[in-house]
Amino acid sequence: MALHPVPALPSQGLIGVIAPAGPAPLDTDKAVQWMRAHGHELRIFPGVYEKDGYLAGSDDIRLNDLHSAFADPEVNAIICLRGGYGTPRLLDRIDFELLRNNPKPFIGYSDITALHLAISRYAGFVTFHGPLLNADLLGDKQPPTVTSFFNLLRGQLKAGSVLSHPAAYPLTTVEPGIAQGRLLGGNLSIIAATLGTPYQIDADGLILFIEDINEPLYRIDRLLTQLRLAGTLQKLRGVLVGDVAGVDVAALNRLLKQTFEPLRIPVLSGWRSGHCDPNLTLPMGALVRLDAGEKRLVLEQDVVISR
Repeated sequence: MALHPVPALPSQGLIGVIAPAGPAPLDTDKAVQWMRAHGHELRIFPGVYEKDGYLAGSDDIRLNDLHSAFADPEVNAIICLRGGYGTPRLLDRIDFELLRNNPKPFIGYSDITALHLAISRYAGFVTFHGPLLNADLLGDKQPPTVTSFFNLLRGQLKAGSVLSHPAAYPLTTVEPGIAQGRLLGGNLSIIAATLGTPYQIDADGLILFIEDINEPLYRIDRLLTQLRLAGTLQKLRGVLVGDVAGVDVAALNRLLKQTFEPLRIPVLSGWRSGHCDPNLTLPMGALVRLDAGEKRLVLEQDVVISR
């Protein structure tokens, strides 16, 4: 079952910035100028300027910013400062009723995967696996990063639209076939870390999206094996593999074939989303059609609705 679309980011809409995971210094003037150049204002929540070791402030501060950003009626979308670590610590304290009653585009990746999975399960609306403020939007990444981000959030891609992929980065059909299902996932390490918890991925009828960084091939193997032994992979309808930074592509595709060929589901590899440049935005929880043979990903529903 597809998740509910969220209100589109309006022209001149206000974007809230939170740091639910790790800390990072923010050049506030640069961030404000960048957003204004793209037609938007920023509201930066207090935890963005906090640091508590490897966390951006205490759990209380980061949780309060998350709740405040969703509750703020002036905030039209929420983007995360960075990944790192910290979002799983918040999951059992989130007021999902608050989120469910105030749906809006929520964007991030890496450690933010934990929030995508939890919001999908308990708040029921589409979120966006997309750029972080510091590393991506302010990091001078290639133009498709920004184009993909705004096209989805502003509602320029409707049901039936093909999600474009830059020709400069060829995709690989690991296993051919066509499948329709909800697109959900993100960082493979976080997906595996939530297994056995109330926030684990609901794999039934899913097109699983995975990406990762700083994990050698044998650890990717270990993580995929964990998902297989947990019975997660057997429930899938298809797999979209994003960037797995630092791993040899040919070796990765061999591992993917070994893992998924027995399941007889379509698998498409090489999608530029994750810890890469460009970093394309994907709608988490949305109904899509994956055609691995034709190397196409098609939206089967509107992911945002006009206000």
